[in-house]
Parts: sequence; C-alpha cells; structure tokens
Amino acid sequence: MRYLTAGESHGPCLTAIVEGVPAGLKISESQINTDLARRQSGYGRGGRQKIEHDVVQVVSGVRFGRTTGAPVALIVRNRDWENWQERMAPFGGPPSDLKREVTPRPGHADLVGALKTDTDDCRNILERASARETAARVAAAGIAREFLADLGVEVFSYVTSIGDARFEEDDPLMHAPDYKPLAIETSEVRCPDEAATEAMKATIDRAKEAGESLGGTFRVVATGLVPGVGGYATAGDRLTSRIGGALFSIPAVKGVEFGLGFEAARRPGSRVHDPIELDPQAGFVRASNNAGGLEGGMTTGMPLIATVAMKPIPTLMTPLSTVNLDTLEAEEASKERSDTCAVPACAVVAESEVAFVLAEAYLEKFGRDAMVDIKAALRAYRQRLKTMAR
Repeated sequence: MRYLTAGESHGPCLTAIVEGVPAGLKISESQINTDLARRQSGYGRGGRQKIEHDVVQVVSGVRFGRTTGAPVALIVRNRDWENWQERMAPFGGPPSDLKREVTPRPGHADLVGALKTDTDDCRNILERASARETAARVAAAGIAREFLADLGVEVFSYVTSIGDARFEEDDPLMHAPDYKPLAIETSEVRCPDEAATEAMKATIDRAKEAGESLGGTFRVVATGLVPGVGGYATAGDRLTSRIGGALFSIPAVKGVEFGLGFEAARRPGSRVHDPIELDPQAGFVRASNNAGGLEGGMTTGMPLIATVAMKPIPTLMTPLSTVNLDTLEAEEASKERSDTCAVPACAVVAESEVAFVLAEAYLEKFGRDAMVDIKAALRAYRQRLKTMAR
C-alpha cells in the first residue's frame, strides 16, 4: 500500500491516489475528515487555517462504503484558490501585476529548489514544498488507518515539547500507550498533561509576540501489533529504516528516535535490551520496552514508540536576511502567511506516515487481495504463536 499526492498550496485542490488497497475494507469519510480537522488544529496555527476547512472527496476505488481492490483517489479542495486563480493559472500568461517571489526564505526549499530547476520565481517551488501538501497525505492515510484498525492496530500521537516547554513523563516507553485520546485531543497543543499544555501555550504566545516560530517534539505510538512484522534479511525489509524514512519525508522533521533512541548509547547493554519472559496467556512478552517495539527491524509485539523532532517553521514575521535573486543584493526574506507553531499538526501527519508503513508491512505478511483472507491469515498466525509458546 502506497500513496502519491499532487497539487499546490494555492492550487484548486490536493489529490492523493492510494494503490495496493485490498478489497472489502470499510471506509469512513467522517473519520478521514476528523483526521483532516486534527491536522488543521493546534495552538499557534496561522490565518490559513481560518480560510480552509478540509473535507475529503473520495472519487474512485470505494463503492457503498467498501474498497473494491482498485486504487483509491481522494481530493481535498483549497478554498483559497478563489484568491489565487490568476496567479496560479495552469494556462495562459501571467497577470500584469504578478509579483514573483525572489527573496528566498532560509530554512525552506525556496533557494535550492530555484537553483535546481532554473526558475526565477520561488513560488514554483514553495507552492509544492509547502506543508499544505500534507493534507493530502492525511487524507490518503485514512485508508491505511482503517485497514490497521480492522486488524486491531491503533496509531496515535501526542506532543512532548514545544520550544523549551516540556511534558515531563515517568517512563513513557511503558506508560505512553495508556494515555487517553480524549486528554490528548482536548488539549490545544495535543499534550495529555494540563500543566505542560499551559506552559507550551505560554511559550507559543511569547514567540508570536517576538515574530518568531517554534518547533518541538512529539511521540507516535502504535498499539495492537503482532510480533514479527517487518524483516531482517535486507536493509529495505527493516521497519526501522522504512518508518524512519517515512517520518523524514515530512519537510520539517529533523530527528527520529525509536524507544530509548540516543539514550541507549549512554547506557550499558543490561539497561537497554528488553528481557524476554513467557506469559501463560500472552506467550512471549517483554519486561520493558526500551527498544520501542522494534527489534532487528521487526515488531516485538510491544507498542511501537517513535519520538520525532520538528524544526521551527521557516517563515518568520521578523525575517532573516537573504539575497534577492534579481538584484543579488541583501534583503529580508519573504513573508508568507504562516503559523507560529505547527508541532501538534505535524504529529498528526507523522501518524499518517507510520500508518502507511505498518499497513504495507501487514499486507506483505498476511496477503493483499481481500480483507476476509487477510484476517484469516492473521488469525492463523496468532494461533501459531500461541502454539510456539506452549
């Protein structure tokens, strides 16, 4: 299962095509729209979110609420297109008052994209490199999330820091799976701790007043996974590499840790690796989850936990210096309408990327054609694991 997106930030719409979807999977438009709304929410978001109200339109691959086995195509329309039709027209000449973007923003794809493609207008780059594209990813991931949920796997996220404001946790690698979705989603920064939520909001307020932007960290958690999904035989089989690559495909992500992550490099092995135990009911289990649910590139059966770092948004209301592409003189970088902080939204996008990788890994192991066969194969696998533990 994989996706392809197309569309520009201020174009008419964003489009996603998901291929490799098995037949017979129940799809909910309302659930996809809920995830789209979660991506738009969060304290510190900017004016664009007041214009857009993202709603998915499924245009192929689903009939009477269930997938047919064909590629699924989805559309998310841009309301702001009404204000950009002349400036973003696919055909015809540019309007006489067109203002080219010639002051690239440090930290964005503007300059290197312009150099790569030999354009004198950074808008050709920034429209596609914009985080607006991730709305299509979240819509597409609705298919992967429904697939995983049907197999008992849930994926969620929560924010652990914004700027220097942190959520101080007690053993998150064991306790994070127990955080309540209601506590996360009712927080304006998607953090399950009220005191940390208020501290993060205050940090965002200070940054906004200073014309700054803020990054932060969040965790993505997947529960209900069976052991042995993924692979060890080749580099491309390993879920660590596949999930890591998927998370780094999000433009603002600068770091990913699984389980203890960098902390594992500071500890002796006896305090890193997860002891194996035999439970009469559950079979082989782990006494801890320092590996974050992945061992040797495969799931261990413990919750998968990845911690992700997002950089501050490049667009600053107090811009950094840049070079004008026309005059080659020093100038302030351009200012697009932007957010002060989008860490809570980035976490939702990260859920989507993890869901796609896990969905594909489950399809590889349990079959691809029809949900009834996939579920039967999963039941047989679970039974075999119980037999091995007797």
